[in-house]
Amino acid sequence: MKSAVLLLPLLLLLGVARAAEKPNILFLFADDMTWKAVGALSDEDIETPNLDRLAGRGTTFSRAYNSGGWHGAICVASRTMLNTGRQLWHAHAAEPRLGEDYVARQRMWPQRLAAQGYRSCFSGKWHIQAKPAKVFEQIRHYRPGGMPPALVRDSPHAYERPVEGQPDPWDAADPKESGFWTGGRHWSEVVADDFEVFLADGDPRPWFMYLSFNAPHDPRQSPREILDRYPLERIELPANFLPVYPHRGPMGAPQSLRDERLAPSPRTPYAVKTHRREYYAIITHLDRQIGRILDRLAESPHADNTFICFTADHGLACGEHGLMGKQNLYDASVRVPFFVAGPGVPAGQRIDSPIYLQDIMPTTLALAGAEVPEELDFHDLRPLWEGTGTPRTCAYGAYMDRQRMIEKDGRKLILYPQAKVARVFDLRKDPDEMEDLIDTPEGKTIAAELFALLLGEQEKFGDTLDLRAVYPDW
Repeated sequence: MKSAVLLLPLLLLLGVARAAEKPNILFLFADDMTWKAVGALSDEDIETPNLDRLAGRGTTFSRAYNSGGWHGAICVASRTMLNTGRQLWHAHAAEPRLGEDYVARQRMWPQRLAAQGYRSCFSGKWHIQAKPAKVFEQIRHYRPGGMPPALVRDSPHAYERPVEGQPDPWDAADPKESGFWTGGRHWSEVVADDFEVFLADGDPRPWFMYLSFNAPHDPRQSPREILDRYPLERIELPANFLPVYPHRGPMGAPQSLRDERLAPSPRTPYAVKTHRREYYAIITHLDRQIGRILDRLAESPHADNTFICFTADHGLACGEHGLMGKQNLYDASVRVPFFVAGPGVPAGQRIDSPIYLQDIMPTTLALAGAEVPEELDFHDLRPLWEGTGTPRTCAYGAYMDRQRMIEKDGRKLILYPQAKVARVFDLRKDPDEMEDLIDTPEGKTIAAELFALLLGEQEKFGDTLDLRAVYPDW
């Protein structure tokens, strides 16, 4: 009996030692951030030096996708997929029973990592139909999702603006507008502050930190010093600018949709440039907070044993194609930045095969030493950066029953079933998706090939929308 009593502390110490060998996991999550809003990824005139250095020290997945949403709040679908590990329509079916079937049975992402000995920490935007206090061990600041209430309730002047020749009623650098300054400190800065508190905890267990910024979601607010770095004359109009998108009604993105209502319609170069100016500025401010986090981590004992991922829940049109929101399947809205860095991750590597941003969930489970459950619809990315895996062949996208998309090898098919419209793009020659090939022989051939592939992805992911009835000729 005495030897057993003496052995118990030794076993506990061994358990702590084994846990300490597991990598820490730092997940940095932006909101409404398109893939091209990072200097290292595109030729956009935007300042993101800290994200650029993260890209340089790790592996970039250049074609990371969110597969869409089942209502206008695309972030809800994206985050539900991320935390359940289930693809779009499987996640939609799971949403009503998250509490009893996922949270209660310890099947959410942070809970699966906690089962591997991880301390789970959360700060920022959640926007999932489950209580975060039942999912994470530590919570500093919790934003339930959507827009800051003060914007919707008190600031109708934040919509349908600006109108050229009239004073702009909104000042994106004025804290009196509340929004991101609700509580007295910009929310992006609050998340970085919370990281420092979590890091100083002293708990010997490996940690998983889910730091979910509201930026660059509207209201796109940043300090004046940063906003002034982007004078309007510096901002270029998107190459695919349109005053009005011709299919916005049947595709489910009318002017009455909240995101689309942010700017007046028809769109004007002045209004689009103004919104893009504010978008770039809040991203540069976000980048500074990420720099704070990276610097603090580098100074800590955890620097060499932390796996870092930066991505976003989805992108944003912000004036491309005459659209302002993310309720569309153009690349600006469905593709996101995606960087991973840390022990064993090759530096400076770029992988161009398609992934889903939610692949980070099973990847971290594997890093933590867990078996990746067969029920998950997403994939462990480690074999791809190690050069031993088989990449996906295509990316699938959907928005309610209004839009469907499939992309493979730089060729893309977009469908608007309610209008019986199909659009085909060759992204290798036309990355801005401006030249619709559907009425050409080449486009018809591409459409037929991709349509067959789309039907297969529908079946795999539980998408019951009957496209054959709408497009019988394919």
